[in-house]
Amino acid sequence: MYKYGRGMWKTIEDGNELSWVVGNGIGGYANHTVAGGASQAFHGYLIASLNAPVNRKLILTRVQEQIIIKDREYDLTSQQYIGTSKNGQEYLEQFILDTVPEYRYRVEDVSINKTIAMEYGHNTVAVCYEIENGSEEAKLNLVPLFNYREAGETSERSELKFNVKVDEKTLILIPDNNKDIKIEFYTSEGNYYDRSLIPTSMATPNYLIEENHFYMIDHRTGFLGVDNHYTPYEVHIELKPFEKKKFYIKCTIEGLDDKSGFDIVKEYKVRAEELVENADLKDDFANNLVKAGDHFIVNRESTGLKTILAGLPWFTDWGRDTMIAFEGLTLVTKRFSDAREILESFAKYIKNGLVPNVFPDANTEPGYNTVDASLWYFQAVYKYLKYTGDLSDYRFIEEKIYPKLKEIYKAYASKTDFSIGMDSDGLVFAGGGLDQVTWMDVRVGDYVVTPRHGKPVEINALWYNALKIMEDLASKFGDDNSEYIELSEKVKKSFNDRFWNEEKSCLYDVVDENDDKIRPNQIWAVSLPFSILDREKEKMIVNTVYKHLYATYGLRSLSFMDKDYKKKYIGKLFDRDCAYHMGTTWGFLIGGFITAYCKVNDYSKESIDKANYMCKVFEDTMRDGCINGIAEIFDGDFASTGRGCYSQAWSVAEVLRAYTQDVIPYLNKK
Repeated sequence: MYKYGRGMWKTIEDGNELSWVVGNGIGGYANHTVAGGASQAFHGYLIASLNAPVNRKLILTRVQEQIIIKDREYDLTSQQYIGTSKNGQEYLEQFILDTVPEYRYRVEDVSINKTIAMEYGHNTVAVCYEIENGSEEAKLNLVPLFNYREAGETSERSELKFNVKVDEKTLILIPDNNKDIKIEFYTSEGNYYDRSLIPTSMATPNYLIEENHFYMIDHRTGFLGVDNHYTPYEVHIELKPFEKKKFYIKCTIEGLDDKSGFDIVKEYKVRAEELVENADLKDDFANNLVKAGDHFIVNRESTGLKTILAGLPWFTDWGRDTMIAFEGLTLVTKRFSDAREILESFAKYIKNGLVPNVFPDANTEPGYNTVDASLWYFQAVYKYLKYTGDLSDYRFIEEKIYPKLKEIYKAYASKTDFSIGMDSDGLVFAGGGLDQVTWMDVRVGDYVVTPRHGKPVEINALWYNALKIMEDLASKFGDDNSEYIELSEKVKKSFNDRFWNEEKSCLYDVVDENDDKIRPNQIWAVSLPFSILDREKEKMIVNTVYKHLYATYGLRSLSFMDKDYKKKYIGKLFDRDCAYHMGTTWGFLIGGFITAYCKVNDYSKESIDKANYMCKVFEDTMRDGCINGIAEIFDGDFASTGRGCYSQAWSVAEVLRAYTQDVIPYLNKK
């Protein structure tokens, strides 16, 4: 549970720095700021996924509250507009995130508690209210803001056209731009009031449109647009002196049912506690990460199986990110059925030995421009068997996954798409021209910011590990493994001959045209299960990475001493893209570093204490930015403010994995 007081929203800008998110398990979500308004175009109470887990639309922006006590009006709306703002956060006494968000307002002697939750597995949101009125009669007005647009975009006034109907307690809206969608808004209390009846003049706005929403966080990244929302009706609720009321609203695109909004809140919280109980980690920090990770595990409609969203609020399911996040999100948490579905889901899309890099919103061919997703897939399979390992799991792998692994091996051992293949020295090369095939894959037009064409270091460390895994699986499944044994020995020798940089006491980032920039990719040559280097070299790599790249909330993507180092990730898209892998700190990289750090120090008491600190320091950032999340990236210098996605699957997963696998077991032995 996270609790915040008024010192966190002394200004609306302060309050807009903090946000929350609640996922629905099919790619949709609710998210907003602690202040109560929106600071990003992605913020809304109901972001629905029309084709799980993609095609996300903003449906219900939020519900605003106004309280009238006799003739005194108080607006609880907190939102920035062009040149002005409404500062309803001044009436907010406390904000609590206890799996779901709760706002606690006080106006004079009136208390208003508001809780928001998604119905899991459905594009439905509930907003629940508990009111304790004071000594005078009062009226609470609820003002819902509607939309129908792509999440993350904005709406012009002219685009907000709906066919609207009120039927007792239900408001129905059908957007002009998609008449197959029916938005239903239900209130359990009060009466609807037609906002078109509010007197207007040329000097006042059209009350059917909430105009000119200004998004502070988006403004930082160079987006200067404004947004508009549709609000045809408001709900009026009368309150007698000292009256207590509990009521709720629901909004859905799936058809209303009889389930109470309070039941939706309870079910969501109970489900989260069941996930924590199932994980059985018995540690508050780990339990918070279990809850954070749940938002990323979702259904994929095209396969009928589970997948993993790379990050919120905008990423879909990426092959590379899924496989790196796999252990932390599904195995550490004992969600083995989900793990099996994810392995099977991606197996269905393997093509020419390549696991998909990204799935588009439409039902079209995935993108396959990745050399590492397939190699991380081996790791996911290997770890799955390590955590589960009963006979049925081995049969599942042998029947459905092992043939795909052999397909990947054959493709990489020869040559496949995107210039991916094996050279005569046994090492894997990849990419050329404008290809973007490793995780450092930014391209601006025809400018590849971080070209890594050739033989990247982490790809060949993963390749060696894939061969060792195939050696093990072939033996278990009755196949001849001599080919894998022979090739792995060749790869190990070539790797040591080609990648060691004696001058800098670390590994080249790419060979054959040697790139000696100090980057974090080399840490996987130490942290992966099968060691490819001797212990002395591993220690030197860890020391070099710690000195040049460690930045509290992750590892920098480039040494701060490098002439090309970019210390900030901020500004217009071009500026951000040019900094993305040129110094920006990446949260997920901390996992591999902690594993490597503990390994080279033989899991000594001192190293475990240090690793424990490196994990627990993330508690600070989990109280900042998106509460109970870990951002995708941070600045290279003074890594503090979360950048990019406000919560990233592999950031959460790798902190959880390292903490539970490299710290907790050894702390308990001390």
